[in-house]
Amino acid sequence: MVQSLELELAAVTKAYGATIAVDAIDHRFSAGSYSCLLGPSGCGKSSTLRMIAGHEGVSAGDIIFGGSNITDLPPAKRGTAMMFQNYALFPHLSVLDNVGFSQKMRGVGLADRNKKALQLLELVDMADYAVRLPAQLSGGQQQRVALARALITEPSVLLLDEPLSALDPFLRIKMRLELKRLQRELGISFIHVTHSQDEALALADDIIVMNNGRIEQAGSPRVVFNAPTTEFVARFIGGHNVLQHQNARVALRADRLQVLKSAPQAADHLTASVVDVEYLGSTVNLALDADGAGDLTAALSEETFFQDPIEIGTTVFLKWKPEDVHQLAA
Repeated sequence: MVQSLELELAAVTKAYGATIAVDAIDHRFSAGSYSCLLGPSGCGKSSTLRMIAGHEGVSAGDIIFGGSNITDLPPAKRGTAMMFQNYALFPHLSVLDNVGFSQKMRGVGLADRNKKALQLLELVDMADYAVRLPAQLSGGQQQRVALARALITEPSVLLLDEPLSALDPFLRIKMRLELKRLQRELGISFIHVTHSQDEALALADDIIVMNNGRIEQAGSPRVVFNAPTTEFVARFIGGHNVLQHQNARVALRADRLQVLKSAPQAADHLTASVVDVEYLGSTVNLALDADGAGDLTAALSEETFFQDPIEIGTTVFLKWKPEDVHQLAA
């Protein structure tokens, strides 16, 4: 079994001329963990992944892997493997030969590399497609082949750059489960770049939220979702309202916002107008205009909403419990 090792970024910086893409970030990826680098386009997450892989040079700082400095090592010497966003399969090679290609380049004999390639194809449930060409596969099948090809080198860390972005929503959820299963079975670290909040929350042991080349917050999915430290994280992770409350900016989960049709006796409430009603199956989202408090969202359970439906244009009154408010950094 491949040994899983801790990976550390120490003041890692990537500059493209005068543009700083990654700005002196520090982070430790625990051995055997599933980590997601999460953020909008251009935040530095893919540049960070490529520096870990060795496909981008590090402008400053160090990458430490298992106690060894790998900053200047070539990709093949790092103990990492990269699965690219477009899968990058060779169109003229069979599935089996695609998976075994790196072994061929290392001089491994045909029988040995085919045996190992088939073992990996069985792991990703693609052994029955070994003789097919990539063009004869669906997007999800191509992704499984790309996974097998990355894993054949027995990396200690698998790096995944937006691996699910090209898949339809149903297949994306199915492949999320597959990735998590594989990570548990192999016991190695996965570092996965995504701009999807749902993907990161579903997959990660550790979410690293990036913005403008820096890490805004890192922690478990539950901590990042329930206790965002900045306004950016609260808005990007989704499901939150940001309010000005007693001279401080605070985050309030949309499902903790109480919506009343009649004004409560207590003075501490907001008045709002219902701008839109969005039915999402198990929940119903109300888009609200709360005047000075701005645009807010309330998430009601389907049952709660349809017990007493609220029409667009209705004036409503908003309350919340003090303990549901989370203060944000200035």
